Amino acid sequence: MSTIIIGAGASGLAAAISLKQRLASEKVIILERLSSAGKKILATGNGRCNLTNRYADGYDEVKAFFKNIGLMLCEEEQGRIYPYSLKAETVLDILLEACHNLNIKIITDCEVTEIEKDLTVHSPKGVFKADNIIVATGGKAQKNLGSDGSGYTLLKKLGHSTTDLTPALVQLTSSSKYPRAIKGTRTRCDLKIELDGRIEGEEHGEILFTDYGLSGIAAMNLSYIVSENFAKENPKKCTAVLDLIPEMNKEDISDYIKKFGSLRGILGRKLSDIISKQADNDAEKTASFAKNWRLILTGTKGFDFAQITNGGIPLDEIHDYQSTKIKNLYICGEILDKQFPCGGFNLDFAWQSGIKTANRIVEKKNDTN
Repeated sequence: MSTIIIGAGASGLAAAISLKQRLASEKVIILERLSSAGKKILATGNGRCNLTNRYADGYDEVKAFFKNIGLMLCEEEQGRIYPYSLKAETVLDILLEACHNLNIKIITDCEVTEIEKDLTVHSPKGVFKADNIIVATGGKAQKNLGSDGSGYTLLKKLGHSTTDLTPALVQLTSSSKYPRAIKGTRTRCDLKIELDGRIEGEEHGEILFTDYGLSGIAAMNLSYIVSENFAKENPKKCTAVLDLIPEMNKEDISDYIKKFGSLRGILGRKLSDIISKQADNDAEKTASFAKNWRLILTGTKGFDFAQITNGGIPLDEIHDYQSTKIKNLYICGEILDKQFPCGGFNLDFAWQSGIKTANRIVEKKNDTN
């Protein structure tokens, strides 16, 4: 029996290792479009690899998977799980070492151009035939790290469809001059996204002001709303509404300013001063701005900067990660229409879906024996 996995990212590597651990006799080959495996893994968590979260659905399974291949983990705030070394390269090293020890072959610079219904795979490096194929190509986010959207094209030719695809967990762009004036400033706030005056999403957390607009976890978690809006032919007016001091009401903020002269003791100098300047240094106006600072949004930084893709292969086109269109074709990871917020949840799903795909292949083989 043989299995070909298309894509040497998180879900593809997890599927390969899990499959060989349970079926030592299975021939497993990974075909990777780029010159090396796991490039996107190296970029996750700002190079530290936030590989799962204690509160993720697949946490126990993912934790056991990494323990089994010798990766020690550590936990930081809000349940975020990292490698003990706090280096993404450690995660990739351990994964590739496991592949080597299990005799999993990884062929790089090998872009798959077609999958036939009989599970024949075409590429510039040859034609491959397998009993099972796992498509783990990722979505469209950060094509320089491997996810170029080619997996959607391959699967569409086999009868699959996709939902609308937009960038998610991505920075927001603004036409306002104020973020640029305080670029590099971080603060915690309540952030709302309005479309034509209607609140479509709300998040509490950190934001980062940049020369193009807003970044930070709160902004990125709400970015899918902005992306979906500007993907439409006639997008609605999009506004970021910031409550910079959610713990205080407007009256208390105004009293604070009258007592201490500014909000520097709460917001820091840069942010306090720009709010005061916009409000003509009036205490009540400054308090109003602090509770309801509105910035016009013009879109997002797009797929090249997005962490994940919003949308993908509809979940009703798979069953236990097996295609409902083609027998013995499996689909896992970011290419599926399954998205989560920041914090390790998306990477958890990538590992988890790869592991479960491998388990399904093993179970199916056992059922036929």
